[in-house]
Amino acid sequence: MGASLSNLTEAGSDGSGGPGLGDIPESCVACVFTYLTPPEICNLARLNRAFRGAASSDFVWEPKLPSTYPQLLSLLPPETVGHLNPLSKKKEIFAFLSRPIPFDEGTKVLWLDRVTGGVCLSVSAKGMTITGIEDRRYWSWIPTEESRFQVVAYLQQIWWFEVDGLIKFPFPAGVYRLSFRLHLGRFFKRLGRRLCDYGQTHGWDIKPVRFELSTSDGQQVSRECCLDEPEKDDIRNHKRGCWIDYQVGDFVVTSSDTVGLRFSMKQIDCTHSKGGLCVDSISIIPSGLRHGKKSL
Repeated sequence: MGASLSNLTEAGSDGSGGPGLGDIPESCVACVFTYLTPPEICNLARLNRAFRGAASSDFVWEPKLPSTYPQLLSLLPPETVGHLNPLSKKKEIFAFLSRPIPFDEGTKVLWLDRVTGGVCLSVSAKGMTITGIEDRRYWSWIPTEESRFQVVAYLQQIWWFEVDGLIKFPFPAGVYRLSFRLHLGRFFKRLGRRLCDYGQTHGWDIKPVRFELSTSDGQQVSRECCLDEPEKDDIRNHKRGCWIDYQVGDFVVTSSDTVGLRFSMKQIDCTHSKGGLCVDSISIIPSGLRHGKKSL
């Protein structure tokens, strides 16, 4: 089949072997490309000049971009965007936005899914309000390569646990899912090995954490979940020693207007303390996309 495709690609253009792929009008190729995913388009662009030309057409790439891409570009720092603007080549805009781009002083990152073009957003723990975060008796910041933000908030011990966030963001119409990325135990490296210390991990199996989400148009979602598994050792406890995306729920965006979101995670039963938890970020992605390696 590879040889046949090669023959079709080479034939026709020089008039020596009948019609080939090179004889297909670029406009026809562009029409076909509108039904393909961006990775498929980029692969086919290598076949010949007509395919390359079609693969650079705004006609092909504008439908792949979210309807709010001009607003997304306006959110980003000018030094990051460079020469790009809504009038630039749509392929260049898609390629730029499909890479994770930090903004808002590095507390947020946005990107497009490279296959679907869906808008994804992540907010760092530094972009949230955390009760007691300034008190070193309770919280500390840990530098790490395991976070896209290069730092996570680590809770030693506290009685009133509460993390809140508020954002306004131009999501295009669709259904989105919000999740908190959490880790039980303090992780570190020793002699190249990743290890975890659970000495301060306690209290998360007694009462559930309450996750909440509300939107500016009145949608509300809540969920309760225990972050730890009682009566299990560290080896059999599947909630310890790994990053888990705790899904709060879905919300629907019906227009391209800026959406306001409030989200929170709390365990405010002061009958017991809790600790030994890393808080990395929240993520908002189209609900049809697969999440991280482990989600609950």
